[in-house]
Amino acid sequence: MLGFGGRPDLIEASPAPAKRASASPAGPLQASEYVPPRWLRNAHLQSFLSSSNLRRRRGLRRLQALGTVSTEHIFDGGAGVRLQGWHTVIPGMDIQGLALLLHGWEGSAESSYMRMTAASLLERGYEVVRLNFRDHGNTHHLNEEIFHSCLLPEVLHAACDVAARFPQRPMVAAGYSLGGNFALRLALRAPEVGLPLARVAAVCPVLDPHSALTGMEQGLPLYHWYFQRKWRHSLEIKRQLFPERHLYDDQVLSLNVRELTRWMVEHETEYGTLENYLDGYSVAGDRLAGMRVPAHILMAQDDPVIPFADFARWQLPDTAQLEVARWGGHCGFIENAHGDGFGERWVTDRLTRA
Repeated sequence: MLGFGGRPDLIEASPAPAKRASASPAGPLQASEYVPPRWLRNAHLQSFLSSSNLRRRRGLRRLQALGTVSTEHIFDGGAGVRLQGWHTVIPGMDIQGLALLLHGWEGSAESSYMRMTAASLLERGYEVVRLNFRDHGNTHHLNEEIFHSCLLPEVLHAACDVAARFPQRPMVAAGYSLGGNFALRLALRAPEVGLPLARVAAVCPVLDPHSALTGMEQGLPLYHWYFQRKWRHSLEIKRQLFPERHLYDDQVLSLNVRELTRWMVEHETEYGTLENYLDGYSVAGDRLAGMRVPAHILMAQDDPVIPFADFARWQLPDTAQLEVARWGGHCGFIENAHGDGFGERWVTDRLTRA
């Protein structure tokens, strides 16, 4: 969310016979169609189930059942930066396009929503690249500097590398939470760098980092504990790998998320202050006014992590469409006890519908 920061499952199966992409439904999937059973209408339950092992395993099984092959790639982030990604395809399929998927803060290419979305897109004939941000998905060793959310240039550079390696058309992108924020900023910058991005989709994107941080502090303490614990572990790995570069001690790592972010901004970035840093990746207000790439945004009215009030004040260009579901929590939108997600189906519908 705020975005500082073994080998994943390599999905191999016997090559499947050539398959044609499944057809799109007759009409666009609408946010109003998401009506979960009553026991799934709790926002916190939705949010916790979103990244559960149940969903991760279900996503893996779906990919395996399709006969997919996933291959590791190290993409060029510019200035010596290396970002890992996993290219997944069904052998013999008539490829309709290329989809780039971006995970949330402290998630990875193997997060449940990444696997589930990849499976849905593959069923529509899209090859998929699931990109790991710096210091995510056990990639801390690839770069000396730490991850933070203002590192859009390296993600943009890597996206251009993805497009060059797999020159299928159209190229689309989607992201969840912080990944949704990155996807929207990719769409804003794509024309000026020649990134052939046809459209993007964002689910529960971080809109205003200032209010997101405050919302996390004032909300259910479990969210703060979860992100603090995962981020601290990530920074411990980074320090172990590059002890001469990263000098923060355990006392620094024991700070709460706001103060730890402040310390990292002041000592590890050029932004100087916490306020400058948070402004640096905000997409609130009219910051997306110049976006020409079509963008679709899905938000849950009951999201306990990203304040919904921010979206009511959002100023979007004509190329962007915001859809709001009554339920869904943070990147949840779980439909049943199996862990199937409306969000992944919605992303696939929006990205593959011409």
